[in-house]
Amino acid sequence: MLRRTLLSAALAAVALATPAASAAQPTGVEGVWRNPKNSVHIRIQPCGEHLCGYVVWANEDAKEDARKGGTANLVGSQLLRNFSPSKSGSWRGRVFVPDLNATFSGSAQLVDDNTLRARGCLIAGLGCKSQNWKRIS
Repeated sequence: MLRRTLLSAALAAVALATPAASAAQPTGVEGVWRNPKNSVHIRIQPCGEHLCGYVVWANEDAKEDARKGGTANLVGSQLLRNFSPSKSGSWRGRVFVPDLNATFSGSAQLVDDNTLRARGCLIAGLGCKSQNWKRIS
């Protein structure tokens, strides 16, 4: 009985550790990125099994736009949520748009080591917008 309990506990520990181990491995998209206007910088990092992105810097215009949209504190806000790798080599998840105070489906794909193409859509592939974000060293 004790052996079966220990085996179950060991299997559970391996199952719980596996996502953390895979999330800790570099993905190529992790790091700090700036938007095309250089008005917002986000840090993409592991968040459990997924990747997420937090605002680490924003200029005053971006902060004001976010406040007008209902986001009081842009810096520290999570813009990228639950991004997971897809079969096409891109990452898919949810994107929070602070100046609209709304969350939409989105994707991100490395164009090269220093360019990340981000794409977000309002509904079912409609009203989509793409941007190329640049890595900050």
